[in-house]
Amino acid sequence: ITGANRGIGLELARAYSDRGCLVVGVCRQSSPELAEVAEKVVDDIDVTHADGIARLVDALSELGSIDLLINNAGLLQDEQLGSIDYDSIRIQMEVNAYGPLRVAEALLPFIHEGGKIVNITSRMGSIADNTSGGRYGYRASKAALNAFGKSLAMDLKPKGIAVAQLHPG
Repeated sequence: ITGANRGIGLELARAYSDRGCLVVGVCRQSSPELAEVAEKVVDDIDVTHADGIARLVDALSELGSIDLLINNAGLLQDEQLGSIDYDSIRIQMEVNAYGPLRVAEALLPFIHEGGKIVNITSRMGSIADNTSGGRYGYRASKAALNAFGKSLAMDLKPKGIAVAQLHPG
């Protein structure tokens, strides 16, 4: 589970641990709560950089296989028309869209037939459901994640790997 040190990621780690699953929590900075529930914590991982992804692959190589990959790491910033911060939009695209794609691609050798990839997305990534505007970077990055997830689902279906896009609400 990426982004497992707090929030939704931590609660997912807790729930899977309670079910007896071996949980690997991946994050930039660990938390005491994650250390309590995860079998293994891989911290200092930034999903936007190739070196972070390489360290993640190295850290997980001893596991052998991954049954379920949950791409949860995310970033929400708020931009308003008239004062749009394009660097903020770029960073959200890197974390929310490119990050999950990088992680999935890098960890694919560990995911075998019957495995699953879950991308935590948001209704805010829906173009049709946007009734309030704003949050340009977050909306665009989650829309991109949805497109990436659909392509992953199509590409991985022949390998027996399922891909789901889940809105946590």
